[in-house]
Amino acid sequence: MSDAALPRAATSRAPVGEALAGLMLTLPAGIAYLVLLLLPTLAAVTLAFTDYELGMPALNWIGLDNFREMLSDRGFAIALRNTVIYVGTVTPLSIGLGLGAALLIEAGTRGRAFFRAVFFLPVVSLTVAMAAAWQYLLHPTIGPLNALLRQVGVTDPPFWLSSSDTVLLSLAAIGVWESLGYNMVLFLAGLSAIPRELYAAAEVDGARSAFDRFRLVTWPLLGPTTLFVVTITLIRSVRVFDTVAVLTQGGPNKASEVLLYTMYREGFTYLRLGYSAAITLVFLAIVLALVWLQTKAMDRKIHYG
Repeated sequence: MSDAALPRAATSRAPVGEALAGLMLTLPAGIAYLVLLLLPTLAAVTLAFTDYELGMPALNWIGLDNFREMLSDRGFAIALRNTVIYVGTVTPLSIGLGLGAALLIEAGTRGRAFFRAVFFLPVVSLTVAMAAAWQYLLHPTIGPLNALLRQVGVTDPPFWLSSSDTVLLSLAAIGVWESLGYNMVLFLAGLSAIPRELYAAAEVDGARSAFDRFRLVTWPLLGPTTLFVVTITLIRSVRVFDTVAVLTQGGPNKASEVLLYTMYREGFTYLRLGYSAAITLVFLAIVLALVWLQTKAMDRKIHYG
């Protein structure tokens, strides 16, 4: 082989070596994706069309029977309604309060570091431990909240987690508390990316009040951040499970039962994995539909700087 052919041969082998190195680097992530996400998803889709129960030696293909059962299942209808109410309460409140907290901190309020830590505390706290703390706070007899209400003259304070009238709103309040700090941090990141010069220019153009500057500068430029926050908050709200499982177990009288808890109960209490998988598919379809709808609705109004 001539001297001129050696560099060409080495050059031809270089892309092969780079491709092999890239393949080896991505192989662990690819295997993890296949084993932890793709295969379980395919298994859930398959089980949704069967009558499989945990411990059964075989399964039977029943087509759409599980989904037909959902249409007549009162427990599923209650769980769906409770999930809609929970999401409709937690999402707007946690986004609005998170934005308000971010604006106050960004405006130069004293003790900014303290307030950041206080609002972000629920994000870094273990949900189960915080649920136990809320169980004490909302206890009907020894809870500090009802003790405070008695001090101000409320002789018959609510049974927050034991009454069908208040349990879902109590869980929603806990959900707002959990999501507020996370949303605040995201909005703070969006606010810090807005150039200060734009506020000075808006003031020169006649935007004298803080509300005018927020309406003309802050809110339009927070569009991408708001879209992300809405998407994340919707997903976090729809998949509520921990607080329900720890505090109420879906009671009283299914007043706090949500879709994920129904899916868990059908699969791991009644061992009906086929029906539980069908609920999982409906749950995923609802999440995808919500994200798609709000993305289509908000993307037209977003200004990307």
